Amino acid sequence: MQTRALAGRVVAVTGGANGIGRETARRLALAGARVALGDLDPAAARASAEELRGDVVGFGLDVTDSASFTAFLAEVEEHWGPLDVLVNNAGVMWVGGFADEPESATTRQLEVNLHGVIRGVKLTAPAMRARGRGHIVTIASAASKLSPPGESTYAATKHGVYGYLKGVRAELRGSGVRISVVMPGVVDTELATGTATGAAKLLKPLDVARAVVAVIERPRFEVSLPGYVGPLSRWVEVFPQPVRDLLLRAMVPDQVRSVPGASVRQGYESRIFTGTSTGTGTGTSTSTTPGGEHD
Repeated sequence: MQTRALAGRVVAVTGGANGIGRETARRLALAGARVALGDLDPAAARASAEELRGDVVGFGLDVTDSASFTAFLAEVEEHWGPLDVLVNNAGVMWVGGFADEPESATTRQLEVNLHGVIRGVKLTAPAMRARGRGHIVTIASAASKLSPPGESTYAATKHGVYGYLKGVRAELRGSGVRISVVMPGVVDTELATGTATGAAKLLKPLDVARAVVAVIERPRFEVSLPGYVGPLSRWVEVFPQPVRDLLLRAMVPDQVRSVPGASVRQGYESRIFTGTSTGTGTGTSTSTTPGGEHD
């Protein structure tokens, strides 16, 4: 499965211990890349790295902390050499009515999903530009273009990511540094537990991982999963607002209705946003930033 485009290239994946991040690392390593996993849970990052075939190593990484991100990149360079590709993957999501969202959840989503991506770009792109080559791939969400009810803040962070990357891409034009944004719909990860998929099918982490590998091999700016979601979201905009609203209600899931208050998401959200566990999640650790991204 090794490819010429990825053989020997140094790739760092944030939120890499689980979900999309782990599967992306697996596919990249099989393609011949030297992969560094960064995760808020260092033990989980090291364990995942040991379980994967190929050249994979795991490190601790808090994407909300510049010192931590800087140290992670220094460790990667010391271990593998200069970074060729950064995959911004770490993300969190709270689901429910906008008025019910705790301030801690709002803040955490902005810190991880938006500022974490900005931080990663600012810490890696200048060195890539100086070398005249590099690639930053960000796993965003279909929520970069759409705004499902019940995911208002999450969608705001993904809209922000998309807008930020468009601007950075324009600044880096001609530098040899490529920018890509992968925008999947609902992916079968812990982050998406209990949510609805709307008109689109439920994706697997492997679907997103394949898209990441493909966009590194043949760079382009936007990748939508499923492929029709991007064009469809643009096509809907040509209609008057009442018709647009009708079509979007048919296409986009209403997560307020899909995820009741006492839901299967309680364990995940308690752990990620309050640092506690109800016993319904996958563990009691307060130091795990899941790698799965979701619309």
